[in-house]
Amino acid sequence: MKRRDFITAGTLATASVLAVSCNSNVPADTKAPGVDDKAAAFELDEQSVQSLQEKMRSGAYTSAGITKLYLDRIDAIDRNGPLLKSVIEINPDAIAIATTLDEERKSGKTRGPLHGIPILIKDNIDTGDKMQTTAGALAMSGHIAPNDAFVVKKLREAGAVILGKTNLSEWANFRSTQSCSGWSSRGGQTKNPYVLDHNPCGSSSGSGVAVAANLCAIAVGTETDGSVTCPASVNGIVGLKPTVGLVSRSGIIPISATQDTAGPMGRSVADVALLLGAMIGIDEEDEVTKESAGKVHADYTKFLDASSLKGKRIGIDKKPQGKNHYMHSLSKTAVEILKRQGAEVIEVEYFDKISAFGESEFDVLQYEFKDGLNKYLASHKAPMQSLKDVIAFNVANEDKAMPYFKQETLESSEKKAGLDSKEYKEALGKSYTASKKILDDVMAANKLDAICGLTMGPACSIDMIYGDRWGDVFLTMPAAVTGYPHISVPAGMVYSLPVGLSFFGPAYSESVLIGIAYAYEQAARNRQVPEFKVAFLA
Repeated sequence: MKRRDFITAGTLATASVLAVSCNSNVPADTKAPGVDDKAAAFELDEQSVQSLQEKMRSGAYTSAGITKLYLDRIDAIDRNGPLLKSVIEINPDAIAIATTLDEERKSGKTRGPLHGIPILIKDNIDTGDKMQTTAGALAMSGHIAPNDAFVVKKLREAGAVILGKTNLSEWANFRSTQSCSGWSSRGGQTKNPYVLDHNPCGSSSGSGVAVAANLCAIAVGTETDGSVTCPASVNGIVGLKPTVGLVSRSGIIPISATQDTAGPMGRSVADVALLLGAMIGIDEEDEVTKESAGKVHADYTKFLDASSLKGKRIGIDKKPQGKNHYMHSLSKTAVEILKRQGAEVIEVEYFDKISAFGESEFDVLQYEFKDGLNKYLASHKAPMQSLKDVIAFNVANEDKAMPYFKQETLESSEKKAGLDSKEYKEALGKSYTASKKILDDVMAANKLDAICGLTMGPACSIDMIYGDRWGDVFLTMPAAVTGYPHISVPAGMVYSLPVGLSFFGPAYSESVLIGIAYAYEQAARNRQVPEFKVAFLA
């Protein structure tokens, strides 16, 4: 969630131009010291969930063996080598869980396509095991959740091996207006695996980097506004933010009841579709999931059709995205691919109208964060029992908890009134209700199947002192404020850094978006393996 964009000149659309470090078409420097040939030549490099299943079915590998290989990979390049710092904690029972699943397979029982597949999940999602759930915050250190989040239960039932938890922008990047994405006081700074001195985006930084760097095949992130799709874009992978209501939020440290959702991340649309099917379900503890009844599919992989773009009407904002000519070239190429695959691309106008509600969105999130976090903490035996406690802890432990940026967003949220206040309702009316009408009207008037555009620009430099400096392309807000689904797929490279292409549409249109994204992905083939370059040359 990129909070500073809501308060910089009021809207996402008025963000500054690309950072100076990204404004030169120069190659990145050589591979980082510590990335030796063994780490670079990882034997499970770019393996899909399906290929891992084939290896287990043939007996070439076991789940325990695959799990051990990923653990070794994490040790080699995440905790040593280039120090990606994408994994905040390893599940001490991962090998034992994998061994049990191997025994099930030997007995003739498999639970489905995720059986025995190691998966990483974000550290704001409860696991009722030996791992902590902290949202990356020192204030929450030692917190062991009493139960699995609903989505974790679903994954375990599907046979996934919870390998560990991923680092994130602390409090899902809802702590400061000057934050650096991918930094947490507990986990440190996650690095972009393409160019290590560049930003991994967030707040699902660790999940995005871990998938990109082949520390796992698939991972789970969460999004309020951009927290799945942004790290997917800048880390060269696929990320899907589902419709709010498709995936339960119970057991996830919240920001916004209106916008929060968990989402799948992988190196291909196929893997993301497969993971999505294992995450969904109606949860009595999350009322909004009841709205999904009759609108979901048990298997989203059946929509993986390379001809899915034929006859589709795709909207794109007629206003060029940003001022960078390399980005414009990338957008032009993407549109040409869509057209070659049979889509009709229609110019529309919507983004500036919705982005004008940026301040209202930020207001809504502050009100809902205070309400939701206080309820979460009160229902857990957590070290902190309220937002006020968190703020006080950070002040008392400033050198460790806030060595770079501070906690203005926590403090401004604490000052907000309840959800029955007039101000909250007015902000919600603009951020959610008005934005939804704008998007619905544009889609209906133009008979659109989806809207597309570049997800965002290439990653900015890591700057823990002054914070993120993202560019003038950031296409996460429209789907975020409306609760609509949004998928980002690799679109190509700019300045040796990945850029994603977004598709979003109306509620519960995941099946359509997955088909469209898959058809584009198969035609474009833009995924590139990261090489862990040290830095950009001066």
